[in-house]
Amino acid sequence: MSSTTASSTDRIERQIMLKASKSRVWKALTNTEEFGSWFGVELTGQTFVPGQHVRGRMNSNGCDRGADVQFDALVVEMQTERLFSYRWHPYSVDPAVDYSKEERTLVVMELIEVNGGTLLKVVESGFDKVPASRRVEALKMHSGGWEAQLKNIERYVDHG
Repeated sequence: MSSTTASSTDRIERQIMLKASKSRVWKALTNTEEFGSWFGVELTGQTFVPGQHVRGRMNSNGCDRGADVQFDALVVEMQTERLFSYRWHPYSVDPAVDYSKEERTLVVMELIEVNGGTLLKVVESGFDKVPASRRVEALKMHSGGWEAQLKNIERYVDHG
């Protein structure tokens, strides 16, 4: 079950209770092929390493625009079975736009062991630095996107 814990113009906060161990959720978050399976991105042959990028094409599971959209994340931090974070360009779906000059938002995924499973908290912050012309749409699309992605990981770790 996912829930909205807070929202503002700068950040999105979501959380979900998963009926899986912290180690299982951690593997789903930090093994690139598992992450790609539930998140909807092709990352085969890559590894999440702090300070390095992972890149791949989104598929229909991860984005309604599918193969037009590139996933490009810069891994920030990995604290085993506790915290995984990366930076990316939010709602970077227009192939005609060069997003490389924009600041990236920060996605922080925190795992907390609870009775019966793992609480996964996701915070994406930094939307106030997104250019004004796309800020509202990026915040709106990622807000809904995180709702969908939490359902995806729930199905992935709880039932598969």
